[in-house]
Amino acid sequence: MLVLLSATWGGSFVLLRIATPALGPWGVAGLRCLLATGVLALIMHATRMRWPPRSAWPALAFVGLLTLVCPYVLFPLAALVLPAGYSSVLNTTAPLFGVLGAVALGDEKLAIRRLIGCALGLVGVVLLMQLGPVVVSTTTILGALACTLAAATYGIGAIFMKRATRDHDALPVAAAAHVAASVVLLIPTVLAGPRIQVTWSGMFSLVILGTVTSGLMYWASLRLMREVAASAATAAAFLIPFFGVAWGRLFLAEPFTSGMLPGCRLVLAATLLVTGFNPLRRRS
Repeated sequence: MLVLLSATWGGSFVLLRIATPALGPWGVAGLRCLLATGVLALIMHATRMRWPPRSAWPALAFVGLLTLVCPYVLFPLAALVLPAGYSSVLNTTAPLFGVLGAVALGDEKLAIRRLIGCALGLVGVVLLMQLGPVVVSTTTILGALACTLAAATYGIGAIFMKRATRDHDALPVAAAAHVAASVVLLIPTVLAGPRIQVTWSGMFSLVILGTVTSGLMYWASLRLMREVAASAATAAAFLIPFFGVAWGRLFLAEPFTSGMLPGCRLVLAATLLVTGFNPLRRRS
């Protein structure tokens, strides 16, 4: 399941690079969310699952804001200026922000190891931007900030995703969060409509983003959070950059230079330090 999630989400950065220039960031965000909502609503109907009670919707709307609205808008903005491989590496900071968010909420304590990890993560991002093939400019820096902010909102939002799965089944949580996110994105998407350019490649990428990487994989990630330990659920983020870089190289001929390796290694090392995830440690 972890490899499937990582491979699919790694591919989403390539799809964003194809869809966003034609549909625009708001068009991709809103249409992607609407497609995912439709898929999840159909599954809810087919499985006869009950929607969450009215009292639960404010909390689930907050989950949708953090883990859907913000990433769905910010990642396409980054995709306009950053290669898929870059975005996938920056996305690896999501678990880092998730741990820091848990510390801020009093769920965990911040150890020296985690402080060192935060410092390494910042250095890694700087190295990635300085030594990789992308020319450093105001535009690329803003793109990197957008991507990092998207990872931050998802990482922090994952805390509330985990909490939601304690009270509700994964499917109703996923469906309700997407309904709320679609409502938030509806007006900006309509306003962006005149600027949308319909292309076959853009629409195909959008359909995959909405149905698979958003709807189905979001549901799968919630099921994973419900069923396995937090460290196992976090592990998917560590594999995403490898697929993101590979898919970018394979489908978009994006360059991968040796200058990117130090930054990639530091970002991964930082995430391992902050989360405490050890792939060699046996689970009890």
